[in-house]
Amino acid sequence: MTNQKTMELSLTWTIPQHELREALRNKWLWFYALGFGALAFGLAQAAMSSAGYAGLGGFGRTAASLINSLLLFVPLIGLTVGAGVIAGERERGTLLYLLAQPVNRAEIFFGKALGAALAVLTALALGFGIAGLGLANDGGDPFAFLALVGYAVLLALASLAIGFVISALTRKAATASGAALIVWLALVFIGDLGLIGATLAFRPAPSGMLTLLLINPLQVFKLGAIFSLRATLDTLGAAGQFAMYQFGDALPFVLMALLFGWIVLGFALAFAFFARKGSV
Repeated sequence: MTNQKTMELSLTWTIPQHELREALRNKWLWFYALGFGALAFGLAQAAMSSAGYAGLGGFGRTAASLINSLLLFVPLIGLTVGAGVIAGERERGTLLYLLAQPVNRAEIFFGKALGAALAVLTALALGFGIAGLGLANDGGDPFAFLALVGYAVLLALASLAIGFVISALTRKAATASGAALIVWLALVFIGDLGLIGATLAFRPAPSGMLTLLLINPLQVFKLGAIFSLRATLDTLGAAGQFAMYQFGDALPFVLMALLFGWIVLGFALAFAFFARKGSV
């Protein structure tokens, strides 16, 4: 009995290790991470060269540009990694092999989720490491930078969870990747344009605008990132002002809770689709 239990635990831990190795072999993961890091480094150097006195004010400009870069790269990393996990195994036929082993679907799913999450965090660590080199002499607040990293991690995991939902619903890796790109475009571009269009067409109250913002994880990240930089939410218009009025100093905790909710909901939905009969 003891040997059988040890074998099961060993096999369970093998799943996230395997998934981590597979994800780290994805050239696009490193391309996105290096692209983000290089862009952040370039932004920091540009801000430093244009600053008046030893980088005075450079960090604020760099961080503002960094937020926009994160809105592009972080969801793309999470979505593309998550979308290929289950769909890729299903297409190659290895998912049936895994299900034949002495592990249940929950162990397979969450083992894969853990491995993919570790890969995404590794890519983010590389990107932020390069960005940190550029910001080292920028005279900024390290705590603000760490808060930005924290929000980016939550956004990456939320995007990974959405990618897992896509992967659980598709049978081919190419289809899942295409769907992930469509979702990315919808969240990044259509989300902003839709918000602007809704404002112009319906002129909703500030509470309505805030609701439209908070249903998009990217907009939640943007609110949190701006708040973490000690910047005014007036840059987000009436919705940002209403958010500060409504939640006050509790706003960052509300935003983190919303991102965490996206993570839990996304993985829960993905597991529900993965665990249903006939999903293989």
